[in-house]
Amino acid sequence: MTSLVLLALVLAPSKPQTLHYTVDGLDRTADVYAPSKTSAHPPLVFGFHGHGGNTRNASNSFHIQDLWPEAVVVYMQGLPCSGGIVDKEGKFPGWQGRKGLLGDRDLHFFDSVYADLTKRFHVDTDRVYAMGHSNGGLFTYLLMQQRGELFAAFGPSGSPSFVAGMPTKPVFQISGENDPLVNFSGQSRTLDLVKKRNGCSTEGVKIAPYATLYKGKDGNDVVAYFHPGGHEYPREEAPPLIVKFFQQHTRKQ
Repeated sequence: MTSLVLLALVLAPSKPQTLHYTVDGLDRTADVYAPSKTSAHPPLVFGFHGHGGNTRNASNSFHIQDLWPEAVVVYMQGLPCSGGIVDKEGKFPGWQGRKGLLGDRDLHFFDSVYADLTKRFHVDTDRVYAMGHSNGGLFTYLLMQQRGELFAAFGPSGSPSFVAGMPTKPVFQISGENDPLVNFSGQSRTLDLVKKRNGCSTEGVKIAPYATLYKGKDGNDVVAYFHPGGHEYPREEAPPLIVKFFQQHTRKQ
């Protein structure tokens, strides 16, 4: 059965295969895009939707499967949970923001998907990446804190985080300077702390109209992508830069 599913993924790379996982007694799903350019050991990219979003939203916004045809790309589906001011009753899907919340159901879900896909596709485990927007960006930072040793680099967007306990890892952070939902100054403080932990240069180099690169110690670089918009994800400009950033960084043992 596994070989048949894998064959279907390879033969239809333009469409995702929805995989089911039973985690902590819950049925969880993830949409997986197989590489359209095959390689013996492909990279793996995780993309996380924001609160109230879904795998289709994430796929359309990030569209990493179109920009990096050699990669396995997975968009996991969140479950209903409280979204603070935007969803106090917890009617819409999202992700845990801290360790211990919701019984760590989303960390456990990630563990299951990671174990399956790295084996299923013979993934190069030195080239595994995570990205996400808003609540998905917060979960991306949580993975950096709690599962950082598994990843080569991260691409959070529209979210601040607590950096205590985080390893030094390359980070490409996106923030809207006029974000009405997530305070821009909080996002900036998070990035400043990451830059400090990574031993980044104080002076950055402009690599795109809204993107500045800060070289970090031992290759732990940081990119600040500060656009003049709000809480929206800049789907046209940012994803190609993130793919290039990911391609430039592999996990250091």
